[in-house]
Amino acid sequence: MIPDRLRPLVEETGPLAARFESAGRRLYLVGGVVRDAVLGRLDDNGDLDFTTDATPDETEAILSGWADAVWTQGKRFGTIGARLPGARPAPQSPEPPESSAAPSSGTSSSGASSSGASSSAGAPSAARVVEITTHRAEAYSADSRNPSVTFSTDIEADLSRRDFTVNAMALALPDMRLIDPFDGVADLAAGRLRTPLPPEESFADDPLRMLRAARFVAGYGLTPDPDLVAAITTMRARLDIVSDERIRDELDKLMVVEKPGAGLWLLVSTGLAEEFLPELPALALEQDPIHRHKDVLAHTIAVIEKTQPDRLLRLAALFHDVGKPKTRSFGPRGHVSFHHHEVVGGRMTRDRMRALRYPTEDIDIVATLVDLHLRFHTYRMGWTDAAVRRYVRDAGPLLDRLNELTRCDCTTRNAAKARALARRMDELEERIAVLREQEELAAIRPDLDGVAVMKRLGIRPGREVGEALNFLLELRLEEGPLGEEEAGRRLDAWWAERNSGT
Repeated sequence: MIPDRLRPLVEETGPLAARFESAGRRLYLVGGVVRDAVLGRLDDNGDLDFTTDATPDETEAILSGWADAVWTQGKRFGTIGARLPGARPAPQSPEPPESSAAPSSGTSSSGASSSGASSSAGAPSAARVVEITTHRAEAYSADSRNPSVTFSTDIEADLSRRDFTVNAMALALPDMRLIDPFDGVADLAAGRLRTPLPPEESFADDPLRMLRAARFVAGYGLTPDPDLVAAITTMRARLDIVSDERIRDELDKLMVVEKPGAGLWLLVSTGLAEEFLPELPALALEQDPIHRHKDVLAHTIAVIEKTQPDRLLRLAALFHDVGKPKTRSFGPRGHVSFHHHEVVGGRMTRDRMRALRYPTEDIDIVATLVDLHLRFHTYRMGWTDAAVRRYVRDAGPLLDRLNELTRCDCTTRNAAKARALARRMDELEERIAVLREQEELAAIRPDLDGVAVMKRLGIRPGREVGEALNFLLELRLEEGPLGEEEAGRRLDAWWAERNSGT
């Protein structure tokens, strides 16, 4: 008897399974969809990954002329991609997904084979995109970033090479029979994270699994098996052979689970973070009975968990205090300070994100939030209209994220202090709202543009125009909109004074 919650899966996968069955081959659902089906948290838009005893050539032949499109860029790894016909609206991007079969490349393969199907361009609204992979085993050699792949006809051998027991389950199609040779269901029930094979062997197959373990600990509330923890601790340097792009992508996935804290603590306690994010364990500043101060690592993880799961906001929370170890100083009576740690932290953030091959736009957003995360606290004596304008101007489109990071940065247990900070932030946001109604805060610019400046002062393009515009921008920030006439008079006076000594 197929449970009701699985019937939509049966209906959607039935035609595909029938094609493999008629060709004398077996088809299985594997991976996250099986795990989530067991947990009763199926996502209608979740990925469907399949494995089969058919060879890649056979899979391509089974799909050709039936699927809306077929892609073969992952074929050497055993993976054929396809867009199934007619079941649901097409995804926003008609391009095939980067094949998970090539985990170490960091870039997508070029060229898509339509194999008798329509190409991506102009494809009709159609079904979801899936990947079908021949049963396989893969492993990394001691000095290679690329896995060697061998194919198999045994589903249990295939499952044995999966990362964790909770992912080493399959649903045989079309009858939805559960195949669970490594007790993944029991581990889900017990809240336990194990590997199907000895963890040393599993992590040797793909060292990224050590980092992935942190995501499963955090995202599914699993407790890592002691042998798994010991293996990560021993083998952490093995992560060096994994591409920076794959590490970056796995870190991003960890950062957007609801509560990443348990995963981050695992990275620190095993030493794995030292291999790709040494700034994180460095936040565990040494404490002594004389110079007492807040545990910056615990504070950072608390801030991350307070923010909403916005990837870039969470990364800003991760990096916001990384400058503290380099700027820590001790004053009278054991007072600890971290002067300009936001400036140092911004530079460190850029360096680390570049090393992890983040896009320039991501780096700029996260580093800017780190640079600005203390700006709110510089206005403790009150916010003038000019201060509010400068705050909004400097934050630009990051204003809402900056305000949330500032609010979440308060992790004090002093309730009165927390209420005071929240009240001041409320007041600031109210001031911003009022000024937004009065002025165009989202696009603060001088009252005169460069053309008007050159015409009024009779000058040509050059450094002097820039100086004049900077003068007018400062006026705009300090006094609000002046209007073209008043701004022109002020500009004339500034120009006359500037040139009076020449």
